[in-house]
Amino acid sequence: MLRGLWKLTWLETKIFLREPLGAFGSILFPVLVFVGVGRFAGGRLTQGSLSTAGFLRVGLPVFVSVLIALSGVLSLVTIISIYREGGILKRLRATPLRPQTILTAHVLVKLALTALTMALTVLAGKRYYPVHTTFPVLGFTMALLISTWSILSIGFLIASIVPTARFAQPIGAAILYPMIGLCGLFVPVQSMPPVLQVVARVLPLTYAVSLLEGIGKGEAWSTHVGDVAALVVVFAICTALSAKVFRWE
Repeated sequence: MLRGLWKLTWLETKIFLREPLGAFGSILFPVLVFVGVGRFAGGRLTQGSLSTAGFLRVGLPVFVSVLIALSGVLSLVTIISIYREGGILKRLRATPLRPQTILTAHVLVKLALTALTMALTVLAGKRYYPVHTTFPVLGFTMALLISTWSILSIGFLIASIVPTARFAQPIGAAILYPMIGLCGLFVPVQSMPPVLQVVARVLPLTYAVSLLEGIGKGEAWSTHVGDVAALVVVFAICTALSAKVFRWE
């Protein structure tokens, strides 16, 4: 089983990298957003620009990280749907591979690409980013991988149900992108109306943003045990549901 997992992971990596547009959107686009916004806003910093400096130091990396995670999810939803529509999943069903193995392979590929994108962002930031501040790169990368790992499971649940590639990405975007406005990235959850606060508290992206912002500000992991636990619970529930409702064809 482990051998099959690694073979499938390596195969999916090669397939992904053969698509230049997908590689650009998932790997290079977030880096370009980071560098472009950083240079635009950073070049206009003044001594009193505390809010802008705070956004560049924490808010922008978190925003780019959310883009990385969501692009990975939408890519996953599209790929699984294409495989189903093209009969590839039907062929995989004749092998010992189970839905959990396919999920794990895709998660490993997306996590590796997420780590690569984060590494390129850090390198680009050192060369072009105008704000010289200390940033917990290792801790933030770990938080990003945990968040992506959890959010990807939502994508796999969506992909387990959506029948065709034609509807996969629009449905995925319709479910995932509204989360951005309610996750506390732009408006604090505490400032939202009570009903929206309740909705925000059940969204996994809310806990991902809380974890990323906290670690980005240098807070201890012990203060974000609840965020990590929530993301782990989301992964466990979505993975279990995916295994039950997964459609091979």
